[in-house]
Amino acid sequence: MSRFFHKIKLSSLVHQRADWSSIHEKICQLLIPLRTSMPFYNSEEERQHGLQQLQQRQKHLIEFCYTVAQKYLFEGKHEAAVPAALHSLRFRMSVHGLSSVELVPAYLLLAEASLGLGQIVQAEEYLSQAQWTVLKSTECCCATQSLLHRNLGLLSIAKENYEEARYHLANDIYFASCAFGTEDIRTSGGYFHLANIFYGLKKLDLADTLYTKIAEIWSKYLNNRYQVLSQNRIQQIDLLGKRFETDTGLDEAQEAEAIQILTSIWNIRESTSNTDPQKTIFVLKILVMLYYLMMNSSKAQEYAMRAFSLAKEQHLSVNEQSTIEDLLNMISAEEAHPIT
Repeated sequence: MSRFFHKIKLSSLVHQRADWSSIHEKICQLLIPLRTSMPFYNSEEERQHGLQQLQQRQKHLIEFCYTVAQKYLFEGKHEAAVPAALHSLRFRMSVHGLSSVELVPAYLLLAEASLGLGQIVQAEEYLSQAQWTVLKSTECCCATQSLLHRNLGLLSIAKENYEEARYHLANDIYFASCAFGTEDIRTSGGYFHLANIFYGLKKLDLADTLYTKIAEIWSKYLNNRYQVLSQNRIQQIDLLGKRFETDTGLDEAQEAEAIQILTSIWNIRESTSNTDPQKTIFVLKILVMLYYLMMNSSKAQEYAMRAFSLAKEQHLSVNEQSTIEDLLNMISAEEAHPIT
C-alpha cells in the first residue's frame, strides 16, 4: 500500500506543470479556506460547525475535480485529466481515509487517463487498487461497480483481449442498469464501448443494433428535456419578462460524453449514409437538440443543415424534410430572441 501511494506522489510531481492550466487555476480560490489554520472556537458547537463547513468545502472540491477530470477524458485530453484526478483522490483520502470505497472513482479516472496515454502498466496498478478496495468493502454501490467494470473493459480492449472486454462491459451494463435503468443515459456508455468492439470485429449487425439503442436513449432524454423546458418557459416568466435559460440537465462531463458518443456514432453512420440515410439523419437531429440545449446555436444549425442537405440529396419524404425545417426555425427563433 505504501509503495502504491509513493508512486502516486511521484506521479503528482511529474504532472505539477500541467496542474496549473488544467485544474489548479480553477480551484485556487476554493483552496484558500482549506489551507488556512482553523480559528479558536469558544464552544464545541462552534468547533463542530467549523468542521462541517470544512468537510462540505472538501466534498465540493472532490466533485468539482472529478467532473473536470471526466470532461477532459471525454474530450481526449488525457494528460490534462491527471492533475484533476489526483486532486480528487487527495481530497477523498482527506475526507474518507486511505481504504474507503469512495477513493475508487478517482482511481478509475487515473486508470482511464493512463490508458489514454498508453501507460498500460500504470493503468493496471490503479485498477488493481480499485478492485482491491471494492473487494474489501461491504457497501460498494452498483454505480461504482459499473464504472469499475467499464474501466476493466477498456483495459482489456487496450490489450486486445476482446472476450474479456465483452465480459466486463456486460457487467458494466448490468450494474448501471441496476443503478439507473436499462434506458438511462448513464448506462449508454457501456453499450457504446460494447458496440465499438463489435464494430471493430466486423460484427456490424450487433454494432448497428447497439448504436441504434444508444441513439434512441439520448434522443428520448434530450427531447423530454426540451419538452419540460418549453413548458417551463411558457408557464414561468419572471416579473421582468425575461425568458428562463434552457440547459441540458447535464454537468460538463456528461455533455462532453454526449458529444463524444453521438459524434462517433454519426461518423460511423455517415460512412453508410448512402444505404441508410435515415439513421444518419436521426443522429444528426439528436446532435442538433444537444447543441441547442447547450446554447450553441451555431453548432446546432450546422448539424441541422447537414441533416436537411442529406434529406434532400437522398429524396427523403416531405415530412422528414419538414421536421428538419422545424428544427432550423427553432434555432433561428432562439438567435432572434436570445436569452438575457
